[in-house]
Amino acid sequence: MKIVALILNIDTATSIGSVCLAKDGEVLHTIRNAEQRDHAARLPLFVREVLQTAGITSAQLDAIAVSAGPGSYTGLRVGAATAKGLCYAWKKPLIAIGTLELMANGMINATGNKDALYCPMIDARRMEVFTAVYDASITPLLVPQALVLDEQSYQNWITTSGDILFFGDGAAKWQPMVAGAQNAKFPHTRFPPQIWPHSQIKPSFRISSKTSLILPPGTSKPSSIREANKY
Repeated sequence: MKIVALILNIDTATSIGSVCLAKDGEVLHTIRNAEQRDHAARLPLFVREVLQTAGITSAQLDAIAVSAGPGSYTGLRVGAATAKGLCYAWKKPLIAIGTLELMANGMINATGNKDALYCPMIDARRMEVFTAVYDASITPLLVPQALVLDEQSYQNWITTSGDILFFGDGAAKWQPMVAGAQNAKFPHTRFPPQIWPHSQIKPSFRISSKTSLILPPGTSKPSSIREANKY
């Protein structure tokens, strides 16, 4: 399948917001913001700056991609509203990609371990996290969901599988509860550059059956994923 050529990528699902521009899967420019409360004010400025720095106009874009969550409710609203507004104004397709899927993809690329399982965890306060479990091909073994952690969480994979990697800002409160499991690995309990759910991870994703594609007004809906790749 073909990667859409020139994509503006937006992520505001967590405390770290970002905008990046990618051409054929290669990042041209990225801006990040670590102040979650500023996402709404800074996002339009970041979009303008990314395009201007790369010398790209809105007419040259093939699509806009946005993190679809789970994550911060306010942050997701900011990102989705901005992306949808730009798509309608510029008549571009909107690609929505799950935040946990982005995190898993980033960790898989960072570790290169094709035999492990990957469990991204986003802190949802108290003992709750947004989480999922993926294999190295990004096939979900546990679908994205909100989970209240207890000693029995993830036991199906901890007791029967090889290594399972827990990461993200929700992993820190889970680590003490599974200290005795030899195959439970915690490479990162925060969001280092290679695995946080940020816009720069998106260029490596291809449009697939797991990707939501929303077309602008006046554009006919594609009859297949293959046809969608033309947009």
